[in-house]
Parts: sequence; C-alpha cells; structure tokens
Amino acid sequence: MKDAAPPTAAAPSCNRLAAGLRELRARTGLSMAALAERTAYSKSSWERYLNGKQLAPRQAVEVLCAMAGEPPGRLMALWELADGEWSGRAGSAPDPVAAPAVARPDDGGLGDDGPGDGRSVRSAEPGQARRGHSRLRGWAGPRGWAVVAAAVCVVAVAAAVWVAVLPNTGSNGSTARVPSTAPPPPGCRGQGCVGKDPGLMGCGMPSRVRALGPPLRTSTGARLEFRYSAACAAAWARMWHSHIGDVIEVSSGGEWRRAEVTDTYDTQEYVFTPMVDGTDRTKLRVCFEPGGGGTRECFTPGG
Repeated sequence: MKDAAPPTAAAPSCNRLAAGLRELRARTGLSMAALAERTAYSKSSWERYLNGKQLAPRQAVEVLCAMAGEPPGRLMALWELADGEWSGRAGSAPDPVAAPAVARPDDGGLGDDGPGDGRSVRSAEPGQARRGHSRLRGWAGPRGWAVVAAAVCVVAVAAAVWVAVLPNTGSNGSTARVPSTAPPPPGCRGQGCVGKDPGLMGCGMPSRVRALGPPLRTSTGARLEFRYSAACAAAWARMWHSHIGDVIEVSSGGEWRRAEVTDTYDTQEYVFTPMVDGTDRTKLRVCFEPGGGGTRECFTPGG
C-alpha cells in the first residue's frame, strides 16, 4: 500500500471515503487514542486514514462501521472505488457515480452558536474537485487501446459492486425485499449506561438524542453542550472550538466523567464525555478546565 496520498483533485472517491470514516468516528464519540485502543490499528494509522493521507485497509472500514452501527454496504462499495483510485487501476477512466452520503451522526456542524441534529463536522468536508476526462487523441496502437479497455473494466467492476448494495428488482419489475436497516435497540439504560460511550451503546443516534438547552460559551471560546437520550435515560456532554489540553467533565450527582482534548485532530471535532445516569436531569452539571491553566467553569442545563 502506498504511503503518500494521490493528488486531492484526482481522488474524489478517496476523499469521500475519508469523509465517511470521519463521520463514523465522530458517531462513536471516541477520541483517536480510544479508537486505537479498541482496534488493531494505531492512533497514527487512524489519523492517516481519516485525513485521507493513506487508504484505510478494508478490515479497518468494516471495524469502524460495526463500532458506529453503520450497515457496511455503502462504505465498502466506496472503498472499492477508492482502492482503484489509490492503486492507479482506475487510470484515466471517467469519474464513478458519486456514492450516497454516509448517514449523519448525532450532531450538527461546528458553528459558533452550536449545531442542531444532523451533524456535519467541519473536518468532514472532503475536497470535491473533479478530474477532467482524459482525451483519447493520439492513443493509437494496441497499447493505448489496452489501457482504455483496462480502465473500462475497472469502472464496470466498480459499478457492479455498487449495484449490488442497492435494492434489487425482480424480473417482473417488482421490488425485491431487502434486509431491514432499522437501528438496533440501545445497549444500556439509566445506571447501566454510566461510564460507557454514547456512540457504541447506540444512545447517540440522531433519532435518540437531543440537546438540553442552548450551547454554553466558556471564557476561552470553547463551547459545551448537554446531550440527552430518553431511550437510554442517559446524558453526557460534548465540547467543540477547543484547544489541546482542555478538559470537560459531566456529573449527575455521582462520579464525574471526563474527556480531554489530546491532539489537533480533537480540536477540529466534537469531544464527548462518557455517559452519566440521566434519570434526574436536575442534577446534571458540566465543568470546563482550560488546557493552559485558568479558572474552572461549571454550568447546569440551560445556563
């Protein structure tokens, strides 16, 4: 596998794959270090995969889909296209049809006043420059046409893979039955969720989460927000516009659950705490400590 990424403008599928992986990583709520601890890939490897600097192995894509509760079909079809671009097998073939966007995780974009549900993180905006179609002028001779034939074969294979993950139709034109994509039930509830990841437990899915009050502004410009899932009877907190070393803690009257911004990548994403029992939301409290030293700031929902 190549270590250097192909030119951004020449790799639209690679860019879309990296963006999809970033969204799945955000859905899990895991930091880069925590992601490395739970998989066979190092933190530096995940940073390269999610930033598009190196093509993620097929197995890494499958693992991240499983951790985020995402059906793997779409991402694996996109991986096939990206693999062709990365290896150069796609040659000068026309652009493949754009893959559908990965389902958005719980959370909106990183705006100044905080996002709504349907997250689109700032770092998940891939380069969308498209390759120009190659001209065949001057491609006379067997070698030139062999290259063209190979490129056509790559596109045909990619199209076949893509069609395979779409709903099939029978010979009589009726729509065939497809497996249900209904989300699995939450993995915990109430006290059973304490200390666990909201993404991994299915509590952070868009249909199961809402904000408790507007985003909270700290003295350093970092934003905080309470998150609550009625399906899990659990709450947690998230932080954005943060700096390396910033710490966020949340409690519902018991033990504090903590998350820290550990690297530049975290400053470009939401950082989530583990969950606390959300049965009594009047006890919820979130506190912020700036990484460079300073006053600890604490808030309750709504202020």
